[in-house]
Amino acid sequence: MTNQANTLNGSCKPLAGLKVLELGHFIAAPHCTRLMADLGASIIKVEAPNSGDPIRSWGMMKDGNTLWWSVHGRGKQCITLNLKSERGICIAKDLIEQVDIVVENFRPGQLAKWGLSYADMQRINSRIILVHISGYGQSGPYRDRVSFGSIGEAFGGLRHLTGYPAEVTDLPPVRTGVSLGDSLAGMFGVIGVLSAVYQRDVTGTGVGREVDVALYESVFSLMEGALPEYGEFASIRQPTGSAIPTAAPSNTYKCADGQWLAIGANGDKIFKRLCRIIGKPELGESDKYDSNPKRVANADMLDNLIENWTLTQDSQIAEQLLLDNDIPAGRLLTIEDCAKDPHYLARGMVMQVPDPRFGEVTHPGIVPKFDSDNGTVSWPGPAVGAHNDQVYGELLSIDAATLVELKQQGVI
Repeated sequence: MTNQANTLNGSCKPLAGLKVLELGHFIAAPHCTRLMADLGASIIKVEAPNSGDPIRSWGMMKDGNTLWWSVHGRGKQCITLNLKSERGICIAKDLIEQVDIVVENFRPGQLAKWGLSYADMQRINSRIILVHISGYGQSGPYRDRVSFGSIGEAFGGLRHLTGYPAEVTDLPPVRTGVSLGDSLAGMFGVIGVLSAVYQRDVTGTGVGREVDVALYESVFSLMEGALPEYGEFASIRQPTGSAIPTAAPSNTYKCADGQWLAIGANGDKIFKRLCRIIGKPELGESDKYDSNPKRVANADMLDNLIENWTLTQDSQIAEQLLLDNDIPAGRLLTIEDCAKDPHYLARGMVMQVPDPRFGEVTHPGIVPKFDSDNGTVSWPGPAVGAHNDQVYGELLSIDAATLVELKQQGVI
């Protein structure tokens, strides 16, 4: 099978040569494989015949096609396969024999019902690495609960913190505006894959591993010092709005043009420079504010002084003035701001990708970047079953007549 993602301008992407079978849907597992596709892995995405991944109908549509899918499915070879049919399972086993990695996000136990447990896969291919992504993991009393990214954010403790203190508002904590829990789980899935590949191929075990990623655990792993603080002091971290309760001044301030400006001046020398800029140099020289703990104790007062200054400033002018004085600052950018920003553009984080359905689609760039890789996207998210002939014909050597028969039977 030709791997179109392997070579770009004469240089190989770092994961070129790895073959991945995606038995995923919605966001978490497909995000995991999209990240690997960006880095050169060959991804074979299995979808249900005719309908495909439900994500194909999400987001804003143009001429009946979702723009999101152009990014979500990029670099993947899309095939259709009915995993609810006996013949479909046989074909899935043939595919497992040919790949390095399987990524899935069905409910725990579903693969085993189809005869595709990790033990089943290892009998087919001892080198196979199986990555499970689920709401609560493959074990424990909650393993069978249904979940989505938003539920993982809630159960993982993060959603409780994404709001303002109770004395400010009784509105519920807000979501981040994207499926953060799903994306985090996908990223931990990639970490699991790379760890298992290293152990199999570099340390030389020669055998695969089973990787268990839970949405809530992916979120919970980001909770910094909240757990040890609870364990030691029975302290329950609470929402703090836009401020950082352990560092000051560090907050988001409104400007004269109505825009918001984040400023982080919690370093001692940085604080002195900020005080000079806002016209309060005496504060920077006072021993009342010469350490972070002292400033934290007076954070509200300092925030008021800083915002009194930002309210007289245009956000872009204030941002540049602060940056010119080595004070960390940044406006809260919209997606339009990001798309037009010269730094985003210079680093290839906003790219135009040819898509046969739309002409061109604006895609986010590839992360991380490598010294000899320009980050080109191989192709946008393809149509349902676009690579049936290529994958089944070249990888599994199924002839054209049999493919027609399989299609008529609803297997592919």
